[in-house]
Amino acid sequence: MVMMNKVDDNPSRAERAHATRELILTAAERLFAEHGVLAVSNRQVSEAAGQGNNTAVGYHFGTKADLVRAIARKHLAQIEEIRQRMVADIGDPADVRAWITCLVRPVTEHLAEVGSPTWFARFGAQVMTDPTLRPILVEETQSSPSLVRILSGLNACLSDLPDDVRAERYDMARQLLVHMIAERERALADNTPTPRASWHDAATGLVDALVGLWLAPVTNDS
Repeated sequence: MVMMNKVDDNPSRAERAHATRELILTAAERLFAEHGVLAVSNRQVSEAAGQGNNTAVGYHFGTKADLVRAIARKHLAQIEEIRQRMVADIGDPADVRAWITCLVRPVTEHLAEVGSPTWFARFGAQVMTDPTLRPILVEETQSSPSLVRILSGLNACLSDLPDDVRAERYDMARQLLVHMIAERERALADNTPTPRASWHDAATGLVDALVGLWLAPVTNDS
């Protein structure tokens, strides 16, 4: 008589821990996006994630800053894969539009792949307006090899711009990129009309605007 080994259908401790972490990440991202990071407690995140233990967030992630970093890394890793592919395919020599396209489209493509509703764009906007948490997102973003390549290429195309004007336009571009994508995400979540029909079309409009910003003439009032 052949004895069959019994298959254990129960998930392992590591698998249960991973599933719990994913539930917490999703709940935290949504709550942070909708209400702001500082307005949401670990207890609220635990409850939204279906965890009876209110210390679950601290147990799995540590501090709230650690949780913010984990959410950022989850999405930025996927965006980095798309961006690396686009940078590898860029023509030589690349112009301002090509570099800005590599900056914008990986984010919108990622959000399109995730499917509505998404919360990452609004989460990012909330974090970037919080002076205590903003350095986390800046640090995680600046560690992207493809982004370093894009900014280097963009700088090479804009070498004639005065340093102070270039710094000012970087700030303008970042604001436009972060908040326009977040506004579209919010509109989709609220089922309200958007100027563009798709994330692809929204990226086209944003690229056009950013190209115009970077290539705008410089007025010397002195």
